[in-house]
Amino acid sequence: MKKVALPVRFGLIMGGILIAYFLILAMFHKHTNPVFSFLNAFITVFGVYETVRYYKLEQGEEFTYANGITAAIISGFIATTVFSIFFLFYITEIDPDFVSSLLKTIDFNSSVSVGIMTFTVAVMGLATTVISALTVMQYFKKSWNIS
Repeated sequence: MKKVALPVRFGLIMGGILIAYFLILAMFHKHTNPVFSFLNAFITVFGVYETVRYYKLEQGEEFTYANGITAAIISGFIATTVFSIFFLFYITEIDPDFVSSLLKTIDFNSSVSVGIMTFTVAVMGLATTVISALTVMQYFKKSWNIS
């Protein structure tokens, strides 16, 4: 359980930051502009980086690539799950017109269900997590170079 506590904690923090960022955008009516979602990737990369950094400090010499990438993916999965649940709540209960507003912004001439929209957000979050984990682990892996 101790090995999972740190990634879960960081995942919850990342999820909270993603929610706060979305709500700040909503306050300024910018949450329907997909360009602003690029900052979600930076938030995820930073959260994954911090997760792996603290995990490496906690593990010391026992730190391995597999343990680091597992911690990174767990934290990103938790953050994506938290944000996706919030997003589903937001587009069904708080702002039911969000999906149609977003589709007008991106000039998409078709209807999309709430389920598909939430699924898309979850897949994008998981893809960002995996890419972030693989990228961050290049920095933290042990080098085999001979000096």
